[in-house]
Amino acid sequence: MSDSKPPILVFGATGQQGGSVAAALRKADWPVRALVRNPSSAQSVALLGMGVELLPGQFADADAIRAAMAGVHGVFSVQPSSGQGPVLGLSDEEEERFGVAIADLAVESGVGHLVYTSVGAVGDQPTGMGHFDSKARIEAHIRTLPITATIVRPATFMEMLTMPGFGLDAGRFNFFVKSDQSMQLVAVEDIGRIVAAIFADPARFGGRTLEIAGDSVTGRDLEALFTEAAGRQIAYERFSDEVLTANPFLAKLTALLDTGRLAGRADLDALRKINPDMLSFREWLAGSGREAFERALGTGEAWAYGGS
Repeated sequence: MSDSKPPILVFGATGQQGGSVAAALRKADWPVRALVRNPSSAQSVALLGMGVELLPGQFADADAIRAAMAGVHGVFSVQPSSGQGPVLGLSDEEEERFGVAIADLAVESGVGHLVYTSVGAVGDQPTGMGHFDSKARIEAHIRTLPITATIVRPATFMEMLTMPGFGLDAGRFNFFVKSDQSMQLVAVEDIGRIVAAIFADPARFGGRTLEIAGDSVTGRDLEALFTEAAGRQIAYERFSDEVLTANPFLAKLTALLDTGRLAGRADLDALRKINPDMLSFREWLAGSGREAFERALGTGEAWAYGGS
């Protein structure tokens, strides 16, 4: 581990976004600390193997967070949300409370650079989705603080499209987007690469809000790309009215896409200047997403994202 850089504290390092950030920072030779609930878990052991310093603690433990922030250059802040369901997620109120507390503790601890990850649908007006609007309130609080901060807003994760319940196992794919409607996607690993670039250049990125995406696809594109990757026909169809009526959660997300809020507004060309290796959906399916895609082709599990 390099002694030339002070450490960066990564929250959520055993999860998707935090894990990608920890990996990208280590690749860039940053010392990384991670606050983890269980240092003996498989995910924690994997972090230890890549040289991450593990500190036991939880979001509600302010003293543990203070200790973890001592002497760090930066903090990457991400919280679970109600959109992950009751097992993995927090309530919207808990997410907001912990996101605000981490930002406040970063100021108290003299942290040089705070990077907070929000979501692409956030804007000036509420979305009506609790786990989106909680992030908007955390963003607003961070902007009031005397700290160099960057807010990133990732688009819909490519990984989400291979979760059970979208029909790939039955030779079809159902999703929010219309056949001729575009929406942006991002590979989770690219979030880590962008965040590592942000920490490396606070003068450039401090005070900015940056939307992150690697590709823009239509429903027709998804049909072609899934068919190509599967080597057999995968027919695309938007969620039916019956499905949306039965699932208010899906219905709200679909409405946000139709209004453009969830479609994505990232500048793909500008992002490729920051990270030339940003993945297209085709590249992700052929590479790091291949295993998840093949697993989705062979499973008949129920839909696994969010709640009703």
